Amino acid sequence: MASDPALRRLTRDLTEPEPIPEAGIARAVELMRSGRLFRYGEMGADQADTALLEQEFAAFTGRKYCVAVNSGGCALFLALKVAVVQPGEPVLVNGFTLAPVPGAILHAAARPVVVEVGRDYVIDAEDLRRKARASGAKVLLLSHMRGHIADMDAVMAVADDCGLAVIEDCAHAICASWRGRAIGTFGLAAAFSAQTYKHLNAGEGGFLVLDDEAMAARAILHSGSYMLHGQHLSAPPAESLEAASGTTPNFSLRMTALAAAILRPQLAELPRRVARWNAIHDRIASGLRRSQHIHVPARGGGQSFSATSIQFSLLDFAPDEMRTILDHARDRGLPIKWFGAERQAGFTSAPRHWTYAGPQGPLDATHRVLAGLCDIRTPVALTDDDCDLIADIVRDGVEFAVATRAAAGRAGSGPEPETARKHGKGGMR
Repeated sequence: MASDPALRRLTRDLTEPEPIPEAGIARAVELMRSGRLFRYGEMGADQADTALLEQEFAAFTGRKYCVAVNSGGCALFLALKVAVVQPGEPVLVNGFTLAPVPGAILHAAARPVVVEVGRDYVIDAEDLRRKARASGAKVLLLSHMRGHIADMDAVMAVADDCGLAVIEDCAHAICASWRGRAIGTFGLAAAFSAQTYKHLNAGEGGFLVLDDEAMAARAILHSGSYMLHGQHLSAPPAESLEAASGTTPNFSLRMTALAAAILRPQLAELPRRVARWNAIHDRIASGLRRSQHIHVPARGGGQSFSATSIQFSLLDFAPDEMRTILDHARDRGLPIKWFGAERQAGFTSAPRHWTYAGPQGPLDATHRVLAGLCDIRTPVALTDDDCDLIADIVRDGVEFAVATRAAAGRAGSGPEPETARKHGKGGMR
């Protein structure tokens, strides 16, 4: 549909990150001039950027050990390996997440078992209990997708009852907490990401954090330390590493010194950035909630979040109506990701797209939620005016779709929307 030229367009690039801090740039240039970009020094520690970052990140997240690797998905794979997940073993994972999460399970030669999510996008604890018992799984890979934090008391109670080891995917949850306890400290291990669009930006990078000495030793050796693990500052006692050195393969997953140099100054900036991100989220959410056709999950209760994006559900719209709304927004400069699209696009996918994960059985609740779930990236540079315009553009698109449906109904030519026929006219409400 053509956009009304009288309507304001969003001119902000939602993919634009903040600049790297000057201290990171200066250290990166120094490293490039030296040529010493590998994290280990054969003649000793030529530089300690990665080792220092691991030490600092472990302290920042409240864990004993940290291993820096080349991506967040790689950190998830590494977590599964050090948890000794066996080939073919079922691993539980919530249905609202991104493709690298089931991908990490398959990378570890295990088998994803998808658990339902509810209308607020977090894992359904009762379905988790059912799937754990039915599958015999002993591991839950819990994705805090887009920073939405489940009731961790309920999740951990199920984990305790069912004997589940929990690995946390914290790619979107740095600085988040549940009832004052940091996300990333509930499970056996946790993985974080330093991809450009996350809270920390190295272009690509990841962290595995954990407390167990034997697991940390294997993680360092798996990551590719050769026999230079003495250069790690965030490491278990040397005897733990020596004990595992002959039986732990090298997977070459290391973070480079250059990535670490870029990341270290960013840690100090996180509190300021998270405060602004959350203010942006709340302002857009307030504007979206002015429409009765838009559901924005509440982010209160026990969770403290850190939102680099905003998610909302458009209620009771058929696929063609969803496309109309998204086209309207795109014409006005606002790109919106849609998890209910027939085909996966960009970074967005859903369990029905993961044919590589094998048959999953019915996931009606998850598909119903994802059918209307939309996602907008929210760079920290957004102004209050930008936030208000984003909400206005979404509401205008929704009202256009509603008006078009009403006009078609009056003409007697509009069928009842597919989602309403399938799920009842009340939809998600």
